[in-house]
Amino acid sequence: MATATARRTLVTTLLLAPATAWLVVFLVLPFIAVIVFSVGLRAPEGGYQAAFTLAQYANLGARSTAFWNTMVLAPAGALACLLVAYPVAYYLALRVSPRRRLILLALVVIPFWTSLLMRTYAWMYILGARGIPAFLDLIGIPDVRLLNTPGSVMLGIVYGYLPLMILPIYVSLERLDRRLLEASADLGATPVSTFLGVTLPLSLPGVMTGISLVTILLLGEYLIPTLLGGGKVFFIGNALVDLFLQSRNWPFGSAIAVTLVVASVLVLLVANRVTARISGARQVDLI
Repeated sequence: MATATARRTLVTTLLLAPATAWLVVFLVLPFIAVIVFSVGLRAPEGGYQAAFTLAQYANLGARSTAFWNTMVLAPAGALACLLVAYPVAYYLALRVSPRRRLILLALVVIPFWTSLLMRTYAWMYILGARGIPAFLDLIGIPDVRLLNTPGSVMLGIVYGYLPLMILPIYVSLERLDRRLLEASADLGATPVSTFLGVTLPLSLPGVMTGISLVTILLLGEYLIPTLLGGGKVFFIGNALVDLFLQSRNWPFGSAIAVTLVVASVLVLLVANRVTARISGARQVDLI
């Protein structure tokens, strides 16, 4: 018995070794380097100078605008994605035949086949002076500015991240036991009551997964604010690019990066806690 257990342990260790080595080399060690940089000083010519100080963390307020924009627009973008994604996922999971469902799911995923850069450039043209504003000017609504505004950034966020919100919600809804919906209807519940009392609670794990996934990605977003915000809507990702590549203040940039990772971990912890409580409550209700 002991020999069999040891053999299984050895096989498991060998199977996990490549993935573990990959994570250590390309995730853990770089993050440790970032932490070390964050407690250092900027060298006179730029870069990193060895030291041990928390001055970089104390100076985080210097990038308060980037933090504020990110902490406001990232959750708002996730919420906007949710409001658009839930009806789409509901329709795909519960209102479409299996054959049509595959086609519509493919249409949801197809935008990922094109670079986000190209799709964002397309929105730059649509929202730019020769796009929608030109059309509005033709019908008598002049001087409408859509590009380089928080609204254009929000639109780009919803368009770019919508599939990542649709798919986890769709999975939750697709696994939903249809007999629960039928039982609710047989007991006299209205469609709205069935949705609020059965469908929505059972799909909340997928909702939380989509919200956490989109929010975490948006915390480090750089491309959409740069192209659609025109340098007027700064995210933390824009601040990191500026600090590492322009001003070459690696310690300060590392401190911001560590703070960003901590914020992402907090989002995951909160999402997991909420999902666990929802799942527990669901099991109790079903019992």
